[in-house]
Amino acid sequence: MARRKVRSVIIVSTDGSCLKNPGGAIGWAWVNHLGPQASGGCASGTNQIAELRALLEAIRAHGGDEPLLIESDSQYAIKCASEWLPGWKRKGWRTAGGTPVKNIDLVQAIDRAISEREGPVRFRWVRGHVGNQYNEMADELAGAAARAVLAGGETSPDVVRAEPVTLF
Repeated sequence: MARRKVRSVIIVSTDGSCLKNPGGAIGWAWVNHLGPQASGGCASGTNQIAELRALLEAIRAHGGDEPLLIESDSQYAIKCASEWLPGWKRKGWRTAGGTPVKNIDLVQAIDRAISEREGPVRFRWVRGHVGNQYNEMADELAGAAARAVLAGGETSPDVVRAEPVTLF
């Protein structure tokens, strides 16, 4: 009997934060359940932009052919990246109502990042603020990144801090 090769799944939790929605400082973060984490922020945005940026950065940081599962407490971000994106693409980046897709630059960047990745990417919604360890870690990192921007820290949307995760 032939043995199937067991493939491990990389699980990453993401979150975004906006201190004054819309227009306030934003932060985003991702936390790999077995390893690194990263966060960043910029001076102005929305909570939706922060959530999408977190997804994008998680995909970009986890190349390779292993399956990638991204967890988020943002139904908007999950639906943008998995449910709505294919239809928007078919309709020339228009919604079902014919209006332009909001945050199209990030949605298209997520689409490209998924396409460029060798392994499959799946998304799963998780309930926020109920004690999920990795979601809580991502939430804290995203909030800290937004507060750092507000306090005069980094203001580039491309700032990334990568650090090992302390699990226990």
